[in-house]
Amino acid sequence: MHDSSTKTDRLGAALKRYSDLFLGLGVIGLLVTLVTPMPAWALDLLLATNMTAGVLLLMVTMNARSSTELSTFPTILLFSTLFRLGLNVASTRLILTGGEAGRVISAFGEYVGGDNLAVGLVVFMILIIIQFVVITKGSGRISEVAARFVLDAMPGKQMAIDADLNAGLIDSEQAKLRRQQIAGEAEFYGAMDGASKFVRGDAIAGLIITALNLVGGITIGTLAGMDMGEAVDRYSKLTIGDGLVSQIPALFISTAAGVLVTKDTGESSLGPKLLGQLSGRPKATLIAAGTMFLIGILPGMPKLPFFVLSTILAILWNQTRVTEEETAAAHAEQMAEAGTQADAAQAQDEEVNELLQVDRVGLEIGYRLIPLVEDKAGSGILEHVAQLRRRFALRHGVVLPPVRIKDNIKLPPRAYRITIGGQEVASGEVHPGRFLAMDAGGVAGKIRGDETTDPAFGLPAWWIDEARRDEAEVLGYTVIDPTSVLITHLSETLRSVLGELLTRDDVKALVENAKQISPAVVEELIPERMTYGEIQRVLRNLLAEDVPIRNMPVILEALADHVGTTKDIETLSELVRQRLARVLCEQHTKDNGTLHAIALDPEIEMRLAAAVGTGDSDAPPVNPAWLQGLMERIGESIAQATQAGLDVVLLVRSNVRRFVGELVKASLPKVSVLSYNEVIPARAVETVAVVKMED
Repeated sequence: MHDSSTKTDRLGAALKRYSDLFLGLGVIGLLVTLVTPMPAWALDLLLATNMTAGVLLLMVTMNARSSTELSTFPTILLFSTLFRLGLNVASTRLILTGGEAGRVISAFGEYVGGDNLAVGLVVFMILIIIQFVVITKGSGRISEVAARFVLDAMPGKQMAIDADLNAGLIDSEQAKLRRQQIAGEAEFYGAMDGASKFVRGDAIAGLIITALNLVGGITIGTLAGMDMGEAVDRYSKLTIGDGLVSQIPALFISTAAGVLVTKDTGESSLGPKLLGQLSGRPKATLIAAGTMFLIGILPGMPKLPFFVLSTILAILWNQTRVTEEETAAAHAEQMAEAGTQADAAQAQDEEVNELLQVDRVGLEIGYRLIPLVEDKAGSGILEHVAQLRRRFALRHGVVLPPVRIKDNIKLPPRAYRITIGGQEVASGEVHPGRFLAMDAGGVAGKIRGDETTDPAFGLPAWWIDEARRDEAEVLGYTVIDPTSVLITHLSETLRSVLGELLTRDDVKALVENAKQISPAVVEELIPERMTYGEIQRVLRNLLAEDVPIRNMPVILEALADHVGTTKDIETLSELVRQRLARVLCEQHTKDNGTLHAIALDPEIEMRLAAAVGTGDSDAPPVNPAWLQGLMERIGESIAQATQAGLDVVLLVRSNVRRFVGELVKASLPKVSVLSYNEVIPARAVETVAVVKMED
């Protein structure tokens, strides 16, 4: 028994491994049957195979839970049609050359034709009419309509997927799977629409081949010396048999195609679903039972079949009535227990709870901006927000919370505002249908348009019509569409408040993810030595200075190494920055690995160190006016370097980096301040300027 099971498994594995080879050989075999003579015994075997395949496909189709489970059915339909045509050609050759076509065709012809050939021909013609006019034409029409509706519904389904993805209800993998399902459904119904034409053509070809067999066979038999009556008898039976063994499998497959395109998607197959739905209406069953009983008592009607059917329907009604009464009673009891007052109270509680919820990140838009949320090209606000969340995850190591987009009738029509925790942090205005031409410096001339300011970077800009877009680009303006203007403003705003968005739950998720990679350091650090709140404060300091936190294991290792010597969060943040020095340098180095920096004069650093209590107390004191002048000198040096096309950082001693960073952030938020300890991994450090202060 075990050996038999092992052999069966090996055979199944071999079939799967060489399925492509077997399929190729099968298709070649189909083409060979069209031109190569075939012995009668081989034709019998192939005809039996054809009929078996038709029954098998019909049963498989009826037990499928959805149409897309048989995505290969259109291809099977094509191959089965070619197979039947090849068998028709082979049987026609045998009928016309020898007056014989194997035992299968002869048996069908004798059984249906019998002593009355006219009856056999009529039965055969009825099958042809059913196949061609009813089933094939109907299933083809259903496939056409289904394909049209599926294609029309695709944009709505895609928007629903994007909305669920942006709302955080599904992840990117689930969204990808649902998009593949939608695309597969559209491809299936489109292919079925085309494949149904093959079945219709096969029915026409069967009718023509039958006529040729009948006329050609009788003519050839008569010319060969056969009596006219004998020729008509022999070739009519062979023609009927040939048509039946061809059209009966075609009828099965056409029925399978019709069942497949008309069934809906569900958890069960067709049989249980039909029984459950038809038996779920007891009143209809009772009416049908009474109707059958009345027909049975009519004068001249056979009473037995109608009375038997009436009795069966009455028994079915009694069973379904009991089930329906039990279901209704149980439902009524549940409703009585719950009570309408409890339902109303629950609805009110849910409404109040919904009002208490605050969106972590929100985007409110005026009614003129609603068309920008989604568009047919897939470049609406929703799609950009999804890409923005991916970029933040890759660049900063933080998963942004879902951005809640909603319209606000209190806003001006073209205005929008960005909220964090329900409070506005930024706002702006865009013009749908127009483009924003920004002057980033070095433009060759003026452009006509409505003057404004870029909301993200504060650059001078003009709203222009689409007809002036090429002119603006030639003049050197940076031209962007309104959706990109809004998304860029949203991105810069979120980047500036990224530390505020990081919650303890986010920190816990980051730590749990790091635990899968470095469990030892997590177990060493949490919860005995540091809490999630303390780690959150460190991570917020890093994000506030645009330091990525993707490499959580390294950050946790740095904290574990130094938390024993200091508990000061600011000091721990500086030590973590030094551990992430390579990441900091890579943010500002070019392809050659050179870091361009602006340094401070040593006397300035000495005075700053004395001011923060980390240097010589005899150094001259600093005052607000002196600090303001220092920031102006730093700004001038950075502006000159930026005009030269350099990405520069401000390089200072480690004991004053935090203090200088806070000063620079207030007036130059885009400038990064690094310490000498943090630029060690850089290949080369090029000092482009040294800031000095006159006494």
